[in-house]
Amino acid sequence: MPRREPPTIDPSPAGGRRTTLTVLEGHGAGRGRAIRELPATERPRERLQLRGAAGLTAAELIALLWGSGTAGHSAVDVATDAIARFDGLTGLARASSPELEGVPGVGAARAAQLQAAFELGRRLLADWPAGRWTIRSPRDVADRLVLQMGRLEREELRVVILNTKNAVLRVTTAYQGNVSASLVRVGELFRAAVRLDAASVILVHNHPSGDPTPSPDDLHLTAEALAAGRLLDIDVLDHLVVGHDAYVSLRDRGVAFDRIGPRPAA
Repeated sequence: MPRREPPTIDPSPAGGRRTTLTVLEGHGAGRGRAIRELPATERPRERLQLRGAAGLTAAELIALLWGSGTAGHSAVDVATDAIARFDGLTGLARASSPELEGVPGVGAARAAQLQAAFELGRRLLADWPAGRWTIRSPRDVADRLVLQMGRLEREELRVVILNTKNAVLRVTTAYQGNVSASLVRVGELFRAAVRLDAASVILVHNHPSGDPTPSPDDLHLTAEALAAGRLLDIDVLDHLVVGHDAYVSLRDRGVAFDRIGPRPAA
């Protein structure tokens, strides 16, 4: 049986005496209590019922997903440690299975649950009802796609396909890899737009480096797309370059999307 250290006596600041018990690991509570030991108003499930999901912290939401903690640590404690280890939810969402499993108290099953939850969130963003999404400015596109694309580890080129009222018909992924005019087949950018009889498109691609500053390749690809769109009678309204939590609109940077001369006669 492990040896229990005797109590140590420390003087208190007021001149009295304070007893401090040193408890060996495994024989007492850790820094947190089990959720069932918390008052009802502090338990994540009860707080969810009282305040709704938006009223819970990220750690509490993850604790609800996991359901239980470990010896001496509640699920909220374990979730708090995981969030701190990866510097927030964004880092946690990008962590690999081995990295998540390396967090004390997580393991393979909880890592899988967490990755599944984050993936559901990404798919929800991608499946946002098209009829409710109308584009009035580059910000309307960025608010949706920066969240989806800003932290991707490789480049993707997506095409936002619009009708005559600038309502989104579909968002397609046209290319994955090194996005440049020399590698991307410009015709692929318009394949879905032609099939949907679209009026216009907006190009969006990410820079995995996190810096959304447009490159010469980005400008070249934009010029190629403008020329192809003109032949197909599909307007290219903008090209957004996405970085980590930021974006650049080439239209806002002065690229002449509207000043490309008259359309050819039918």
